[in-house]
Amino acid sequence: MENIIFQTQTSEMERVEFYKKTYLNVAFGVLAFIVIEYIFLHTSSIVKFALSLTQGRMWLLMLGGFMLATNYAERMAIRSTSRNKQYIGYLLYIIAEAFIFVPILYFASYFMEEGGMIIEQAAVLTFGLFTGLTATVFLTKKDFSFLRTGLTIGGFIAIGLIIAGTLFGFNLGLWFSVGMIILAAVSILYQTSNLLRKYRTDQYVAAALGLFASLMLLFWYILRILMSRK
Repeated sequence: MENIIFQTQTSEMERVEFYKKTYLNVAFGVLAFIVIEYIFLHTSSIVKFALSLTQGRMWLLMLGGFMLATNYAERMAIRSTSRNKQYIGYLLYIIAEAFIFVPILYFASYFMEEGGMIIEQAAVLTFGLFTGLTATVFLTKKDFSFLRTGLTIGGFIAIGLIIAGTLFGFNLGLWFSVGMIILAAVSILYQTSNLLRKYRTDQYVAAALGLFASLMLLFWYILRILMSRK
């Protein structure tokens, strides 16, 4: 009986340590994103290149490159048995996110009144919603794995609408951004549920990447909505 209790306590301690490592890596990811983004925004060649990819159908090239880069980074972080390769994959993902954020953050920072305040507001709202959704999963212990199908379908629909909007020149508008915020929120619930039920205790890098990706998606569309109000 004592051995069973000890094993249970050890298992619980390992899970708690896993949660700590995961969210510490999410925090490091956000910090790395801020540093890399600052460097990108103050490097004129990178800014010019990123802005050139927002013109017309070049945006599809940027999205395609982003998807290839992030998929490769995810495979490294999730499938590799080497901890160094997992972190390299995570870093590549962060760099890809920082690059695709260059145009929107550059516009907000340099072409909008109170652009810095808008970015801060978006960051605060993102953090608040992320914290609330995470707490919901931890407190209720509910299994949100059933959301996977909806996330997959929603993701394909979103990609299709983005491609169509780029090819045919129509604005996706406010409601698309609202829908993407809902999709990001669902993704956070799903990823956090996986954190509790799916990942092994040595997979904290992969778990952190999944949460970081959902967090960045949420931040992007909250920022877009706030920018559209000005």
